[in-house]
Amino acid sequence: MDKAFVERVASCRRCPRLVDYLSALPPKGGRGREDYWNRPVPGFGDPQARVLLVGLAPGAHGANRTGRPFTGDGAGDFMYPLLHQAGFANRPEVSDLGDGLRLTDLYISNAVKCAPPENKPLPVEFDQCRPFLAAELAALPRLKVVLALGQGAFVSCLRLFKEAGLVARLSDCPFGHGAAYPLSNGLTLVASYHTSRYNVQTRRIDAPMFLDLLAQVRELALRENG
Repeated sequence: MDKAFVERVASCRRCPRLVDYLSALPPKGGRGREDYWNRPVPGFGDPQARVLLVGLAPGAHGANRTGRPFTGDGAGDFMYPLLHQAGFANRPEVSDLGDGLRLTDLYISNAVKCAPPENKPLPVEFDQCRPFLAAELAALPRLKVVLALGQGAFVSCLRLFKEAGLVARLSDCPFGHGAAYPLSNGLTLVASYHTSRYNVQTRRIDAPMFLDLLAQVRELALRENG
């Protein structure tokens, strides 16, 4: 994304509850507030990506600290080695904005750009942030697949596509891990369980499952008909 868009995202103050939460969030791990990003977290990745991965929201002490999606928390610690194994990332481990991570054919963002209390955005916060997600989709000229992690991100993407006239009813596209829905504009929406620490610990999702899903996504992205 261009610098102006990134700055527009990072300076957003549309959601008072989220602004107040970030202003009062106590740091962890012996860090101070100056060590935290504590703003909306822009997406990042390959501007020619055919795959857009959409998470729910920044982790309070992960992306909200580091300023990059899925960086500094358990969800990213699980996901990035698998993205590397699948050829989407140049390194398996990530730590901060200066760690040298580069994505290939992949862009990563969140449905809500600010860390919410208890990791639970309100419906109005999804609504307020959806224009940023729409702008990210529009700025990826080769996009073929939108991979939504978790039901919250999946439904927010569905609502965006419904607003665009690409989905008639949300009920036509039920959430399920690996479910893929081709849209009339050539995109395919794919659902996945979130890579949260809880889901990994409870075995709702594991490495083979996610690698299989990434292979499915890669195949969809390579299809000429989208």
